[in-house]
Amino acid sequence: MITNDIVVFGLIAGTLGLIFWLASGPTPFWKKFFAWVPALLLCYFVPAFYNTAGLIDGEGSALYHLASRVLLPAALVLLTLSIDLKGILKLGPKLLFVFCAGTFGILFGAVATFQILEWTWPAAVAGDTWKGMAALSGSWMGGGANMVAIREIYEVDATLFGQFAVVDVAIASLLMATLLFLANRADAIDARSGADTSALDEMKQRMAAHEAANARIPVLSDLMVIVAWAFGIVGLSHAIAEPASAWFKANAPWSSQFSLDAPFVWIVVLSTLGGLMLSFTRVRRLEDAGASRVGTVFLYFLIACIGMQMDFLKLANRPELVVIGLMWMSIHVAVIWYAARLVKAPLFYFGVGSQGNVGAAASAPVVAAAFHPNLAPVGVLLGTVGYATGTVLAYGLGQVLRIMAGA
Repeated sequence: MITNDIVVFGLIAGTLGLIFWLASGPTPFWKKFFAWVPALLLCYFVPAFYNTAGLIDGEGSALYHLASRVLLPAALVLLTLSIDLKGILKLGPKLLFVFCAGTFGILFGAVATFQILEWTWPAAVAGDTWKGMAALSGSWMGGGANMVAIREIYEVDATLFGQFAVVDVAIASLLMATLLFLANRADAIDARSGADTSALDEMKQRMAAHEAANARIPVLSDLMVIVAWAFGIVGLSHAIAEPASAWFKANAPWSSQFSLDAPFVWIVVLSTLGGLMLSFTRVRRLEDAGASRVGTVFLYFLIACIGMQMDFLKLANRPELVVIGLMWMSIHVAVIWYAARLVKAPLFYFGVGSQGNVGAAASAPVVAAAFHPNLAPVGVLLGTVGYATGTVLAYGLGQVLRIMAGA
């Protein structure tokens, strides 16, 4: 019914605004509703409903191309420029070990799940399933931006991507609910396991002091500079990506196996590197004015544009994907739990280490704050690491899965 992309853009903007206003809990009903239904899920589903009902033509719209080529790399810049590598190192070797074990659990879990199902249920991992798993690993080792980046790199079908997006939200929400439940029993669990919690008190004090000293209300100049850096690096990435991909395509035939002849790969890599380079400069102080929040706004518009391409009538065709997600997440939890027990780490390390991977900076602070409000920035620090590494690791995992699938 709606063919004008500007009207569609307005519809999507209004839809996102309504979803997040309701998620803020204007009434007790909506507080309870969003306690069970994540806002992220509606950002996928409501535009998908528009597309399924014929209100809009998601696949024929140019909005997704604009969002993936402009808003996605801009989000990557803003979500990585705030990474504080020194601060992450100060969190201590045990926490970093547990966090890295969680990342390894995602990588190993994907390979093990794929292999087990290939032996026992080949139909579950047939066809392009490996592409969807690669995209999902981008989310579980980074965030939504990384998932979308991998989707573009491996050209994941919109319906398959939507199905894995549902698996992502469902399984990740189940994990998060479990961690929040355990957080209320952290003291008893740590006492039984003999965990060393002495470093947590010092960490709480340091994080509280940092937040009090640096947070500020953004002014117009802050927002203009944030936008300038984001889109400036996006423009530079596009300028370099075209000749770089063309050179590989003309001079290195092998590069197609690694998608190095695709401009979008270079756009994602260069935007991420640009954000990382800024994190070592004074520009990273823009995070105190909300750079990552602006990046998250871009990201949610992108997620809605992905939802526009989904068709609900095709979503129910692959129930085996839920089995893949449950097996995969179970292996991740088993690996990170064993790692935490190995170094006698407190439950907080297990919770934030796991959610720092699976939920990234969007929900890791929520889990961290459930243990103590002053620990929320720890979740942010660990979560932002995934934005920088998630795309690279997921890309590598995708290559492994592609070989296993014989594609």
